[in-house]
Amino acid sequence: MQNPKVQISLVDKTLPMPKYETSGSVGFDLYARQETVIKPKEIALIPSNLICKVPEGYMLAVVSRSSTPRKKGLLKPHAIGVIDQDYCGQTDEILLQVYNFTDQDILISKLDRIAQGIFLPVLKANFVEFNPQDQNRGGFGSTG
Repeated sequence: MQNPKVQISLVDKTLPMPKYETSGSVGFDLYARQETVIKPKEIALIPSNLICKVPEGYMLAVVSRSSTPRKKGLLKPHAIGVIDQDYCGQTDEILLQVYNFTDQDILISKLDRIAQGIFLPVLKANFVEFNPQDQNRGGFGSTG
């Protein structure tokens, strides 16, 4: 599979372009564009500085960096963010949704690495209706 060319736009052109930190990295870091204070038990949106035109046949998954909960006291409340192929308009900056699970204010500084992006190939389904009465598994939790 050939690496896709990905068109991006930076909201603040003085900040760095995204990059893969090592040759083995599958995710690229997403940075905070501005300083943000997140109150305890609050969900906040941190601007990433990135507008991305996701290539056809792909999605961009926005996931937590493994160190973010331990170092920053933040979690992604929905575990994964999905950036669609058509979310690339002038005001469609990727926002990093985080939850402060601590009892203290969390200060996010400009250029803090908060999340990472991973491009994944996707398939779109062709839905066909079926009769669930022809299937019997026993319901929720039936496999033990």
